Amino acid sequence: MDLFNYFRSTSSYRVRLALALKQLEYQYVPVNLLKGEQGQADFLALNPQGRVPALRIDSGELLVQSPAIIEYLEEVYPQPALLPQDPVLRARARGVAALIGCDVHPLHNVSVLNQLRGSGFNEEQVNAWIAHWISQGLAAVEKLIGDEGYCFGEEPGLADIYLIAQLYAADRFNISLADYPRIRRVAALAEEHPAFIQAHPARQPDTP
Repeated sequence: MDLFNYFRSTSSYRVRLALALKQLEYQYVPVNLLKGEQGQADFLALNPQGRVPALRIDSGELLVQSPAIIEYLEEVYPQPALLPQDPVLRARARGVAALIGCDVHPLHNVSVLNQLRGSGFNEEQVNAWIAHWISQGLAAVEKLIGDEGYCFGEEPGLADIYLIAQLYAADRFNISLADYPRIRRVAALAEEHPAFIQAHPARQPDTP
């Protein structure tokens, strides 16, 4: 498999985590977002949206959007599972993932921030926007996850993938986790887990 991604992309980080947790091998294909490589004709021919991540599977077909890619990996490579067996816990894990992926991350995506800047927002206002939405999302996640282990059990899964990738963004924007002891617990566990270490943005081939 070929993973088209950018080291600092939150959604790319999610897919790297899923691949690492499932111990799947892939070819890392960097797409430099700062240089605009996602808008070049050769990449647009692969993904018309011009975004990362994109996963080219062994058959040659290309998959886009991190939720769809992770679902594909879970269906085709079911072990180790990223979702609990219990239907209620599965729904709760998907709920946390959707909260982050649908309601938090899109609001600090680079395209949104550039639109704010183009509309006259200064950097102080942009940073306040980022802090508001990330903090609001993390406050909700803090109340939704469990008191022990990872988000929903002793093994990491879908919710942890989304949360840890989002925490990388929170750190980039200097957002404190002081009010989120459950989240800090999950983060501490992830820091010691080989898959999370492997997938971290600081360890990727295109990291400056």
